[in-house]
Amino acid sequence: MYELLQGNSVTIVPIHKELTTQEAADILNVSRQYLIQLLDTQIIPHTKVGTHRRIRFGDLINYKNDRDAKRQQELSRMTKKSQQLGLYTKAANTPEDPQGT
Repeated sequence: MYELLQGNSVTIVPIHKELTTQEAADILNVSRQYLIQLLDTQIIPHTKVGTHRRIRFGDLINYKNDRDAKRQQELSRMTKKSQQLGLYTKAANTPEDPQGT
């Protein structure tokens, strides 16, 4: 709903829809080759149709949500650590032009 309110287009996709590797890579915003590494190491479940890999949309979204949550947790941890070390204060007080010109 938020996306629609912002004027963005949305697409409704059934969770059982099977995606090509390129479609899945585009959704994750990664290269197709990197996605194939994730599939080959069984990080994301997939099936093969002949020689072509297919990824269920639901499985892809589960991976994406887990990945995003881990990234957010790590960013929060790094931010807290930086604040404890006083790095935000130092960076905020550093002049943009060290030459003073």
